[in-house]
Amino acid sequence: MAVAVAGVLVAAGAVTYSVAGEGGADGAGSEVPAAASADAGFARDMAVHHQQAVEMSYIVRDRTTDVEVRRLAYDIAQTQANQRGMLLGWLDLWELPKVSSDGPMGWMGMAGMSGGGDGALMPGMATDAELKKLGTLNGKAAEVFYLRLMTAHHKGGIHMAEGCVHRCTVDVEKRLAQGMVEAQQSEIGLMTDMLKARGAKP
Repeated sequence: MAVAVAGVLVAAGAVTYSVAGEGGADGAGSEVPAAASADAGFARDMAVHHQQAVEMSYIVRDRTTDVEVRRLAYDIAQTQANQRGMLLGWLDLWELPKVSSDGPMGWMGMAGMSGGGDGALMPGMATDAELKKLGTLNGKAAEVFYLRLMTAHHKGGIHMAEGCVHRCTVDVEKRLAQGMVEAQQSEIGLMTDMLKARGAKP
């Protein structure tokens, strides 16, 4: 596991630094984004959003033997860990803080939406209680709950990524966000089919 994680981080770092070396924040000589910019806000918030997806995926991997669900969970965990490394790498290169003093979602005009302290910090994120419940389920029950949580998680992630596509100014970050939209929309379709196959609704 440690070797796999290290490999992901090295790969993410290589991509991040190669991008930075192309001539500026977006590879075209533009200025570094400001701390309060959409570019920085998206990088900070999506890194947190992705971290929970990775956590949920590793939880369900240990709660089921279903090959299809375990493969999906592995793919999501690896993809989002890689993207998270890129987002945090950009913040390092821009010398910007990884935590906003205004809290999450300010860059989308949604600051203060975190609310009740239940862990649902941003759109689609599972609550602390939901994460705890996932860790108590096994087999089909764990699969269905995970697929439902991840469907909601992806919908929230798509909302945020679309916000970056429209608000961010760093070209490479906008392209990453658009790629997230397309990939997660595809995975939502797959998870809908997987839920139906298990006699469950999204």
